[in-house]
Amino acid sequence: MTAPGLGGRTYRIDAQSRGNVRERGNAYGCLKRQTGASGFENYNLLMLALRYVYVLALVAWLGGMIVLGVLVAPTTFEVLQSAAPGTGRALAGDLFGTTIARFHYVEYGAGALLLLSLLGMRLLGPRPAAFGVRAAIIAAMLAAAAYSGFVVLGRIDGIQQETGGVASSLPASDPRRIRFDELHRLSTNLMLLNIAGALLLVYWEARDDR
Repeated sequence: MTAPGLGGRTYRIDAQSRGNVRERGNAYGCLKRQTGASGFENYNLLMLALRYVYVLALVAWLGGMIVLGVLVAPTTFEVLQSAAPGTGRALAGDLFGTTIARFHYVEYGAGALLLLSLLGMRLLGPRPAAFGVRAAIIAAMLAAAAYSGFVVLGRIDGIQQETGGVASSLPASDPRRIRFDELHRLSTNLMLLNIAGALLLVYWEARDDR
């Protein structure tokens, strides 16, 4: 099926989209009849607030991960290693490790807000597009962040304390260096996994026709 658009162009509307539009239209019409104009306006404001919180939390989480990986990490190591060739790498590792540890609290808060606002939209209005999938992705992202923050970073800190903060400077054959590199790769992969999940959430939010 096609629908007219601006400039005389037409756009295809699939069956699922038509069903979503009908469902939301029926729900809005029923709500307006039950609550009146004032209640309907309050409903619109509440749904707008929930969606605003959802988008804001998603932007903070995704944007923070990208900035940390693309800008903060390479810049920190580059500047400190240039300023102090002997100790700069260890200082950069400590600084970035502390930054990541604190950012995990941002992740926990953003994940909780995402789940609560998505659930609020589900309870107050028509079901958001791909509600179950989006909720599962957010839960998986939270689990990955918690594992990274409480388990992986904890083990990295343990190795750093054991080696005096220079685990990355140990010989490549040292078991502690091997374990440190494995944990570092795991931490990076968990962040990449969460970036991919966040990009999927952005996609569904962009195509949601509410």
